[in-house]
Amino acid sequence: MLDHSLLVLGSGALATALAVLTLGPGVSAASSHREAPLIAGDPRADNTDVYAYTSLDRPDSVTFLANWIPFEEPNGGPNFYAFGDDLRYNIKIDNTGDGVSDLTYTWRFHNSYRDSANQFLYNTGPVTSLTDPDLNFRQVYDLVLSRGDESKVLLSNVPAAPSRVGPASMPNYAALRNQAIRNVPGGGKTFAGQAEDPFFADLRVFDLLYGGNLSERGQDTLAGYNVNSVALQIPKAQLALKGNPGRNPVIGVWSTTERQGVQVSDSREKAHGDRWKQVSRLGNPLVNEVVVPLKYKDAFNTLNPDQDRTVQPVVDKVLDPILPKLIQQVYGVPAPATPRRDLFEIYLTGICKACGPIQADLNAHSLNKDAKRRDIVPAEELRLNMNVAPTANPNRYGVLAGDLAGFPNGRRLTDDVIDISLQAVEGAAQTGQLVPALADGDKVNANEVPFGTSFPYLALPHTKSVNSGPTAPERSGTKNAAALGGLGTLLLGAGGFRLRRNRKTS
Repeated sequence: MLDHSLLVLGSGALATALAVLTLGPGVSAASSHREAPLIAGDPRADNTDVYAYTSLDRPDSVTFLANWIPFEEPNGGPNFYAFGDDLRYNIKIDNTGDGVSDLTYTWRFHNSYRDSANQFLYNTGPVTSLTDPDLNFRQVYDLVLSRGDESKVLLSNVPAAPSRVGPASMPNYAALRNQAIRNVPGGGKTFAGQAEDPFFADLRVFDLLYGGNLSERGQDTLAGYNVNSVALQIPKAQLALKGNPGRNPVIGVWSTTERQGVQVSDSREKAHGDRWKQVSRLGNPLVNEVVVPLKYKDAFNTLNPDQDRTVQPVVDKVLDPILPKLIQQVYGVPAPATPRRDLFEIYLTGICKACGPIQADLNAHSLNKDAKRRDIVPAEELRLNMNVAPTANPNRYGVLAGDLAGFPNGRRLTDDVIDISLQAVEGAAQTGQLVPALADGDKVNANEVPFGTSFPYLALPHTKSVNSGPTAPERSGTKNAAALGGLGTLLLGAGGFRLRRNRKTS
């Protein structure tokens, strides 16, 4: 049963956030793959995806991945792609459930050129190491850990892996990337550099939900593109509340981007100072794309998660989402009854028997034995139960298929978040069954290249041009929507775990 007394629905946080719309030219406040109106103006600050999961090769640790700069065309020279040296890139961890970061890992980048007066090239010859004199442009970063008001520099002047210019310029890019993996004091590893974009999806969903007849499916829109990534692997004991992952296994995760001196107040105020302001945020995938209304997308990305429950329009669209109504309008699939307490549980509280209709104790902060119940608030975070062991054969449907190590319990690289989210919004987390008419989802079930088996797990950046010209044949899915019902009878919940509807009245 959902306790609505947890909600303090006000307008103050929203009003403050909406003031971000007065940001100066060229500054955006948006995240994910271009889903918010201002995102095109500031791609270096644009979060695209966040991942958090128990490390496959080090099960005593958690791997965090966060990506920026969507749709990097591999041949985008001569400047290629760099992290912003005027930005702070953060991965934040909440282990108490109050919606405020208890640990923040920050990457600050610095640029340098060997010769900027007489060269225009990114590199002047084949690059075989990160210190190669032929690498003209290079970035290094400082990695900082903050706990409350205290900050500690963990590493300084760590080289980032460069953009992958091509086989002639970087004949062994895998070796270059390995040089950019460094150990973190106290255990763990860090990496920053370019990678293949691990998100896989057919984004023609925005053309009236795959063309209005499910004909526009089966093409991975992100195939061939790259992103800039930061990766971190940290022992669980350093992440858990009171250092005890056995008693306190649940953490909430999100990434943010901050820029110094941006305006987040009334435009008539002349003094804005040089404080760092959050301009981008990302936790669960697709929340800002398909849950938050257009009017509030940019403002939402300036909020801290502890403010989410105070924003009535956003909470309303979790409890009464837009997407099921669109699916009903276009495809005739009945929208589940509202209020959607199951979605409130997935996105804002985590999954637990006492949290909502999904009858499982999985990843709510209230499962942490040392957490103060009075401090736990609904907040949009990617929640992970670190005590769930990784599986050797992950199911792309994650928790919906009984694979508890997958989304929405954290997020792995192989989790098919488009299909999972589509099924969840249609009520599959309550019924334990796929919705037959939409069982095939976007028909993009895996990444176009395999992921690695060791840190940082991301695939190497592409080098071939994405653009094959307007005369290239178009890949498309089936035009027969009626043929989609075959997988709809598939029961979810293998491995001895089933998600069941709560029969109790709320």
